[in-house]
Amino acid sequence: MGSAKNTSTASRKARIEELRRAERARERRNRILTITASVVVVAGLVVGGVVLVKSQSDKNDTASDSKTAGHFVTGKDGVKTWQGTLARNHVSKTVKYPMEPPVGGDHNQVWMNCNGDVYTKAVNNMNAVHSLEHGAVWVTYNSKASDADVKALAAKVKKTPYTLMSPVDDQKDPIMLSAWGKQRTVTGASDPNVDKFFSEFVQGKQTPEPGAACTNGLSQ
Repeated sequence: MGSAKNTSTASRKARIEELRRAERARERRNRILTITASVVVVAGLVVGGVVLVKSQSDKNDTASDSKTAGHFVTGKDGVKTWQGTLARNHVSKTVKYPMEPPVGGDHNQVWMNCNGDVYTKAVNNMNAVHSLEHGAVWVTYNSKASDADVKALAAKVKKTPYTLMSPVDDQKDPIMLSAWGKQRTVTGASDPNVDKFFSEFVQGKQTPEPGAACTNGLSQ
């Protein structure tokens, strides 16, 4: 049993490292494209002024509502999957999500650090959703969760890359797990569904941006 668990952990770490290498390569390509695009933009500004830039800025300032629509469907394994659209735009104003904690939708351009980060105060949903987009699992709890469970879950999160944990007072159940488009309730830290959820959804197939950074973002 222990050998199988160690093999699974090693496999997940290898997958995460492979995705990180791909992300670093993508970032290098993006930097080259950004430099090229900047040269073109500067030339365009000289010729045509700043109308296009101002128009884009105005658009970003007014984008405040998530275009997320749909509903949860609960599978036989107890995992709820969001059926519908989950928008992925970067916005600056507050997004009202149709679920709590949110499992996707428009979000802030800065993610919450999710490299096994445990937050003792509530985090901004919009930053946490960006973490989910990067393939993180978000562990949340409210005042009904026991101190023992909170401590045990925090210890697990601290050992697991692409996870984060924080209190969410308004959530329905004492302890909940969320990934992009996925969510479930667990009975406590010893619930075997915690490991199952981590195994399937930490950098899982649901991830919109696999390998994207979970560091150098926002922290408390």
